[in-house]
Amino acid sequence: MTPKKIVVVGGGFAGVYAARHLERILRPEEAQVSLVNRENYFVFQPLLPEVISGSIGLVDTVSPIRRLCPRTRLYTREIESIDLERQIVTLAPAVRPRSIELPYDCLVLALGTVTDLSGMPGMAEHAIPFRTLGDALRLRNRVLLALEEADNEADPEFRRHLLTFVVTGGGFSGVEVVAELNDFLRRAARHFPNIPPREIRCVLVHSGEKILPEMSPGLAEYAQRILSRRGVELKLKARVIRATQDSAFLNTGEAIHTRTVVSTVPSGPVPLVASLECKKEKGKLLANPFLELEGHQGRVWVVGDCASIRMADGSTALPTAQHAVREARTVAGNIAAALRGGQQQPFAFSGLGKLGSLGHHSAVAEVLGIRMSGLPAWFLWRSVYWMKMPGLERKIRVGLDWMAGLVFGTELVQLRIQASDNITAEHFEPGELIFEQGDTGDRLYVIRKGSVDVLRDGALVAHLAAGEYFGEMALMSTAARTATVRAAEPTDLLAVAKGDFSKLLANFPEFREGLTDLAIKRTAQP
Repeated sequence: MTPKKIVVVGGGFAGVYAARHLERILRPEEAQVSLVNRENYFVFQPLLPEVISGSIGLVDTVSPIRRLCPRTRLYTREIESIDLERQIVTLAPAVRPRSIELPYDCLVLALGTVTDLSGMPGMAEHAIPFRTLGDALRLRNRVLLALEEADNEADPEFRRHLLTFVVTGGGFSGVEVVAELNDFLRRAARHFPNIPPREIRCVLVHSGEKILPEMSPGLAEYAQRILSRRGVELKLKARVIRATQDSAFLNTGEAIHTRTVVSTVPSGPVPLVASLECKKEKGKLLANPFLELEGHQGRVWVVGDCASIRMADGSTALPTAQHAVREARTVAGNIAAALRGGQQQPFAFSGLGKLGSLGHHSAVAEVLGIRMSGLPAWFLWRSVYWMKMPGLERKIRVGLDWMAGLVFGTELVQLRIQASDNITAEHFEPGELIFEQGDTGDRLYVIRKGSVDVLRDGALVAHLAAGEYFGEMALMSTAARTATVRAAEPTDLLAVAKGDFSKLLANFPEFREGLTDLAIKRTAQP
């Protein structure tokens, strides 16, 4: 018997659990399972907010896919394309500049969704999404940096900006993030003598009339009271429409001055899903009750957040972890049935309940029709997710982390993993300062869109538009900025850090000569 080739695309709940169930159901001589994911680990998303505070070790929320799926062949690459007609998945080049083609007999699409910040100027450049382990670590580093800087900041107004944190989205993810963030900040502030706890401001922005719309009204109101009592400021019937490095702007006209904006919404389809020529519903892959992709029955199955799944009773499956795990089990059984000539089973799961943490030993829960809140709900929340952690090793590690947290203080270690020199995109609103006269030169700026005013000693000396650049003189002379630059209109910039700028100067003589000539002309201007 020639083993059938099964390719699973995606390493979230749906993808990893589909591969695990396929390993259990199918013998090696029946099928070879391959899984494609950008990372070689699986993230247990429900506990990701606890990475912010260090309640759980950085790698204790993740599990190596090779341990969870020992018989599955793992490819840690981006996906270049999927040809549904030729039945080939093409993987992008990695270390070796060559693509890999994976032919398949059965394909499982578990691509999930991505954060979609299009239509909100500056959010992609300045907001931190909260979906991955890297996002959680980045947010933790940003928060600790804000505390360290605020502790030594002499300007009270700027210190308030540093100590203001905005989270967008009042669903489970947004509420759990702001609750964990608020608890962590107030515990950590005890170690910073110059930061009064009253100056810490956590703001949750939600477009609905109440947070946690998935819960019953009573539990949602309880969650609002608990968060408000603990110092979280709720902005209801409002949403962030744009952001800069200094502010988050709401559709109500309010501007919240902050250096930290966290986005838990919205989510959109993965670009790869949009590129597939197949039936979709609201941007999601349309599945039949057996989780087969409409138009590609017997070859392609879809699970998880990327799929619009019609169940036997006519309802649509919710995009939650508990649904994804059961979809994975169903799709594995249906693939085995298709290969063995058996009868496929429709997916039918209405959900067992909903759990949401509010931090500080409190939560809300609706399980099997029973509603609870406070400490009992929090204990249930931790118990359920601890039991669902894949692998005994991770259960032990997480349990030890929680016990250690009851004895030891808040972990304040900041792990800087980003490169010190980089090229980034930045957005500024009219009137916002890009840098001031006398500042130390650290970046070269290229105007991608919009325009800026250049002022020296308060007087306007130049107006620069798209395609022009500025900031080079301070970098080339290592002197302080000789002028102030502010945005004249909504402006998008490309910022080149000093290290990368120096590399360009060293390796491109024409670039150096052009900048030198421009610097001489600008110096000669009155």
